[in-house]
Amino acid sequence: MSGAPIRIVIADDHLVVRTGFAALLATQADFEVVGTAADGEETVRLCREAGPDVVLMDVRMPGTDGIEATRRVVAEAAARGAQGPRILILTTFDLDSYVYDALSAGASGFLLKDATAERLFEAVRVVAAGEALLAPGVTRRLISEFARLRPGGGG
Repeated sequence: MSGAPIRIVIADDHLVVRTGFAALLATQADFEVVGTAADGEETVRLCREAGPDVVLMDVRMPGTDGIEATRRVVAEAAARGAQGPRILILTTFDLDSYVYDALSAGASGFLLKDATAERLFEAVRVVAAGEALLAPGVTRRLISEFARLRPGGGG
């Protein structure tokens, strides 16, 4: 990959998770971790200051949670007329409500923390390129729900 590295912020309330993801991402020549945050409020501020390309955002954090932080980061960028960082939700909790809320807030992706390192690297690159990505199980459920709700149920 040529050009500038993908600038990443890691937002998670657990120090060991932030440290672990930072070390893992540092193994990739095209990634640069530009900051870490322990809560949503700190994440919003860090996005303003560091200008990341991608934020790995946990959902459950104290104070301002990851969904609200996503909403605020996306809204602040839009208010400036800028794209702003792409948000990749990275959580332990495979709950449809989190998926819907995250996507409604403007997240570009949703991945579970049990993903392989290769899957995480791919996800960061995909959302940094402006595409969307969902964990396979989430994709399967969304397709099933769409098919169930669609009038006529077929083509």
